[in-house]
Amino acid sequence: MSEPSSAEAVLFERVGEHIAIATLNRPEKRNAVNGAIANGLHDAVQRVESDPTIRVAILASSSPKTFCAGADLSEVGKPGGGGMMHPESGFGGFVLAKRKKPWIAAVGGIAVAGGCEILCACDMRVCGESAEFGLPEVKRGLVAGAGGVTRLPRQIPRAIALELIATGDRMNARRAYELGFVNRVVPDGQERAEAIKLAEAIAVNAPVAVKEALALARIALDYSDDELNERTRETMKLIAKTKDFQEGPRAFLEKRAPVWTGE
Repeated sequence: MSEPSSAEAVLFERVGEHIAIATLNRPEKRNAVNGAIANGLHDAVQRVESDPTIRVAILASSSPKTFCAGADLSEVGKPGGGGMMHPESGFGGFVLAKRKKPWIAAVGGIAVAGGCEILCACDMRVCGESAEFGLPEVKRGLVAGAGGVTRLPRQIPRAIALELIATGDRMNARRAYELGFVNRVVPDGQERAEAIKLAEAIAVNAPVAVKEALALARIALDYSDDELNERTRETMKLIAKTKDFQEGPRAFLEKRAPVWTGE
């Protein structure tokens, strides 16, 4: 049986006018990342970023039991790691991708190693009750070098992150929710539908304002208050020049839903 193409390994679809879903689709390999998935995810990110009608993206899995089991170890020995490391977007074509629009992960089942690192690169996460997360690389003499060891301590309490990194143990869905790693926990099989609900709640807002607010929030831990205040002032100047800046207050006064243009 031949390996699926990148378009088959990562399915791409639209839900309504403003939401896109990229679905990992190597269920027979537990969605282990190979070149096809890396290229497919990179292409999905580019489609989302280049399409002005898409406001939110969801990353999902076609397998109910596994979101992503990490790197495809059978690819590691191949030249260039079998393409798992995309030259522009890093591991899986995703962890280093330049993204302005929000991405929500819909997680059913296991997300470990590189799969957990892909989640760390997402903005929000919705998971089923049976979901489990972990960075087991140290159990194999490796380091979670695709962002896991650097992003996880910024997303959950540092001491807990260090424990998970050093032991390689997993955390379950409820623990991940308590620690703030996931936004919502739902019955198994409902994570995709719940992620769409969250995406819809985002998509009704002014798209430029969402992108710019997230851009500031993503760097909130990286700069001093003075630097962040300066960046915020520059953002407010940019927002004030948009048509949507005028539309929001006007719609409120006219007691109607705003019609955003993204301009």
